[in-house]
Amino acid sequence: MSSTHLADWRQAFSRRNLLATVLGGYVPILLAVAIIVLPLLWMAIASFKPPGEIITTQPTLWPQEPSLDNYRHVADIVPLLTVLRNSLIVTIVGSAIKVVLAITTAYALVFVDFRFAHAVFIAILVALMVPPEAALLPNYMTISALGGRNTLWGIILPGLGTAFATFLLRQQFKTLPKDLLEAAKLDGAGHLKRLWRIVVPVSAPTIATVALVTIVGEWNSFMWPLIITDSVDTMTLPVGLNLLQSIEGQTGSYGYLMAGAVLVIVPVLVVFAALQRFIVSGLTQGAVK
Repeated sequence: MSSTHLADWRQAFSRRNLLATVLGGYVPILLAVAIIVLPLLWMAIASFKPPGEIITTQPTLWPQEPSLDNYRHVADIVPLLTVLRNSLIVTIVGSAIKVVLAITTAYALVFVDFRFAHAVFIAILVALMVPPEAALLPNYMTISALGGRNTLWGIILPGLGTAFATFLLRQQFKTLPKDLLEAAKLDGAGHLKRLWRIVVPVSAPTIATVALVTIVGEWNSFMWPLIITDSVDTMTLPVGLNLLQSIEGQTGSYGYLMAGAVLVIVPVLVVFAALQRFIVSGLTQGAVK
């Protein structure tokens, strides 16, 4: 090994370099993981504990007598099959329509030359700044007038437009080489063929990121489904678990609440684990031009 390489190795493994790497890299990562993972881990473990092991002066991490009683109790109060079915329908249908609308809108803003494209983009930016709560009352009055109370389409319809997804995809589409689209146009490809055979495959990581964010948002949506439905037959899972609120003040109810939270979070974690490799590449793909 040459003296230059040896000096580089010594510098890389010097005390100052190692300290900077540990304090500036590994320690923040470990703290972030601990802050995020430990509460979820405790929640999952507590859902298998009987009340006596949760409310105690000598708590233990692992359940001494693991039990599924908490989940059975939740199933007795909440019609799990009904609310799970409703959540799946709302999430799948709502997410699919949202993603398709975001893709087509972003394509039109970038590749279709129309007069008010800039004004539409400004309106999308403004929509990003408006809190969703501001639209609850107008949406409720509109959907109620259309007969959408206690219906799944009434839950899905108001949220079909997504400014964040459209903005992110627009930024990604602007990075695509225009020569590629021009060549396809010269070959006789129309807008639909250019969109689905060129733009969408090239932008797959960003679209997967948009799909992931949309799926998580639809699955976890609580406020709007809570307002627009009061029938168990049309409640989604987060709203259905709100039926557990009658036991919140009871001693020993924490296990039931933890079990309900696990039922909401686990499907999202599964989807996240399946698509997480697209997140970083998708978010950075549209950010660099």
